Amino acid sequence: MKPLILVSNDDGITSKGILTLINVMKTLGDVIVVAPDGPQSGMGHAITVGETLRLEENFIFEGVKAYECSGTPADCVKMARHFVLKDQRQPDVVVSGVNHGSNTSISVLYSGTMSAAIEGAIEGTPAIGFSLCDFSHDADFSHAEEYIRKITKQVLDKGLPKGIALNVNFPPKRNEAIKGIRLCRQANAKWVEEFDERYDPNGRRYFWMAGNFVNFDKGEDNDEWAIANNYVSIVPCQFDLTAHQALPVLNEMWEIL
Repeated sequence: MKPLILVSNDDGITSKGILTLINVMKTLGDVIVVAPDGPQSGMGHAITVGETLRLEENFIFEGVKAYECSGTPADCVKMARHFVLKDQRQPDVVVSGVNHGSNTSISVLYSGTMSAAIEGAIEGTPAIGFSLCDFSHDADFSHAEEYIRKITKQVLDKGLPKGIALNVNFPPKRNEAIKGIRLCRQANAKWVEEFDERYDPNGRRYFWMAGNFVNFDKGEDNDEWAIANNYVSIVPCQFDLTAHQALPVLNEMWEIL
């Protein structure tokens, strides 16, 4: 029996990246798509609470059952598992992307792409988020296809540790071929924000978030280094945010315990 592969993303069901991902997944198994009906970038792990969710079948992909959802990427995975596939066979892997833009370093916390993958991991399914470090609307995904297939096949054949989702980032298309794959840690980097104060035609004040990405990491074992040096980066991520190393320190420091 072919594996069942659930595909989602955060750029929306009509994005170029999800079409690339679906075409690769069709060579590996049976594909079902549940993706947002419009862009949901930067949503993190938001879910829809107190508002309606809508789900409609979409016939955009030939030979692939697909649904568009009004909710977030995490909503899409939940809807796929608990409504579309309710009382049916559950997916063998959840794949998300391919995102238009980097999700390296701290961006993983804001990423809708990775939230879909992490939701899969929460549900106990091996999961992968794929991102291309190129924000242009006409970005070339072709050099990533071989690696998408190779990484997904490894996960299908070998599995992942429980509760782990892979954050995979590809360098942009360059004149030289990708050098290979690096298993990495998340780089110590962050966005340093600035808020541009502006006024609309009615004189009402609004703000536009801007800023710069600053990499404080000098190591060669992190995702930022890998991408800069034309490698595919893979960072294993977990949804348990407990700082386990801090527990004994706090127990010793605090007098109230």
